[in-house]
Amino acid sequence: MAIKRRALIKGAAAGAAASAAALATPALAQGRIEWRMVTTWPKNFPGQGTSAERFAKAVGEASDGRLTIKVFGAGELVPAFESFDAVTRGAADCFHASPYYWINKSKATNFFSTVPFGLVTSELAAWMNFEGGQELWDELYDQFGLKGWHGGSTGVQMGGWFNKEVRSPDDVKGMKMRIPGIGGEALRKLGMTTINLPGGEIFAALQSGAIDATEWVGPWNDLAFGFYKVAKFYYWPGMHEPGTQIEITFDKKKLLALPKDLQLIVAACCRAENELLTSEFNSRNGAALETLVRQHKVQLRRFPNDFLKVYGEACGQVIAEMRDSGDAITKKVTESFLKSRRELMAWNRISEQGFMNARLLDYKFG
Repeated sequence: MAIKRRALIKGAAAGAAASAAALATPALAQGRIEWRMVTTWPKNFPGQGTSAERFAKAVGEASDGRLTIKVFGAGELVPAFESFDAVTRGAADCFHASPYYWINKSKATNFFSTVPFGLVTSELAAWMNFEGGQELWDELYDQFGLKGWHGGSTGVQMGGWFNKEVRSPDDVKGMKMRIPGIGGEALRKLGMTTINLPGGEIFAALQSGAIDATEWVGPWNDLAFGFYKVAKFYYWPGMHEPGTQIEITFDKKKLLALPKDLQLIVAACCRAENELLTSEFNSRNGAALETLVRQHKVQLRRFPNDFLKVYGEACGQVIAEMRDSGDAITKKVTESFLKSRRELMAWNRISEQGFMNARLLDYKFG
């Protein structure tokens, strides 16, 4: 299996540049390189944590051990939210996270992670790959000496775990919730107090009453963290995160200093992991949701439409404020994203959304 895996990933790299295979043999004489990857996830946490390990293993196998990556979970080398700085200051070589964790660096990072009421996974991929998104992300991260690729999507997330029911927009006033990014900023406009916590700290905060609600990801991840033990209601849909992207980001100078074939292998492994983790979330969430509902008696609740409308308006206000903040790169990213959103929504309304609506009709199948 290892030989087949190496061949597959090397083949993907060769597809990007046919010279990769030819370079592989002479580059062996240049010695072996070991990098350190820091993550914002607990070590080997199902999904994000295991994805980081799988990516590192793929790079090692595809490069025949010439480039190896040692993965450190949150807190092992640096705290979770110091991953970005650890790479920019040279304490680590790459990190595994989600871009919206770095809004203190630039508000524009939100768009390369997820935007409330924004783009689902397939739409975001279209923007990134064919409508200028990756080039804008490169421009943004160049300021910090970084190069990032997407390494998987959680898909549409759940709305979160609540200890109180949400029957109207007024019900969230005074609540304290763990939620990052634009979604958190919009909820503050609705009267919520929001904070961001790394994954490993959420359960204790919810259990102690330090927070009244939390979003994390979806059934697979949420089951692993055991939120059903300390929260009563599980809300959907996750309009705040319609397709959250994981990033695999590198010290750009170190990446470009690699032999060309190793650069291609790293890029190919990022693309492979992007597909693998995305499909893994889609595969695992259904069974995990069934376990939560049937075995743990979790109470599913749908956010009422009046709340969703008010929330959507608040998110729109936050995005407009970001666009008009005077920061040139944020304005450029926002305008590009919104243009793609308009075009993609028009198409998906009659394609995927149209199909999904038709699939729900009452008819016999199988």
